[in-house]
Amino acid sequence: MTPNGKRYKSLFFDLDDTLWDTFHNNKECLEEIYDKYHFGRYYPSFEAFFNTYMPHNLSLWEQYRNHEIDRQTLILERLLYVLRPMGIDDKAYALNLNQDFLQRTSRKTRMIAGAKELIEYLHAGGYRLFILSNGFREIQSLKLRNCGLTPYFERIILSEDASVRKPHKEIFNFALINTNSRRSESLMIGDSWEADICGAQKAQIDQVWFNPGHLPPCDFEPTYNVASLPEIKEIL
Repeated sequence: MTPNGKRYKSLFFDLDDTLWDTFHNNKECLEEIYDKYHFGRYYPSFEAFFNTYMPHNLSLWEQYRNHEIDRQTLILERLLYVLRPMGIDDKAYALNLNQDFLQRTSRKTRMIAGAKELIEYLHAGGYRLFILSNGFREIQSLKLRNCGLTPYFERIILSEDASVRKPHKEIFNFALINTNSRRSESLMIGDSWEADICGAQKAQIDQVWFNPGHLPPCDFEPTYNVASLPEIKEIL
């Protein structure tokens, strides 16, 4: 137990699809872009466009986490993949499209159900709250601010700061050192089994797996497994 009687003191939250509703916010932005740039001339429907984009985007993020590709490759290839069937293979066009996409996403405020209430509850309870994310610097702080969550978090720790990405244990060690947090008093909360839960486990940090899909764990049991964010109040 910590001096205030709590087992944990420092709580590290993933942002995307843990607090900020990445899937639905990004889907809205992509539909806006689909309409603005008249991509319906090339795809039979927005769903066809989205179903082309999303699996490839997820695959690229996995490669990015594993240091198989760099940031620029991720940005270019996730958009060029849906542009090439239209006969467009222009990097400058893809970068401009990416900038439009990022500006739109930063303005979206849809959060995962119960996120704001949970953060308010934990902040009032005296926990130290941090964001630990692989997301890009220019967008993550805007997401947090526009959702009204910035005042509750002491710091946003990004893979770009640590020069290593989740799930590598070095980013978790970086987070502990740079927040003056003890490993035994820290807890990682996230939706990604690989990035958040496996990464924290490798770094010997307890984990809360936000698992709304009730997926089975692989290789080991996480410290905690919840299907909704309000359940975390029962842990902390």
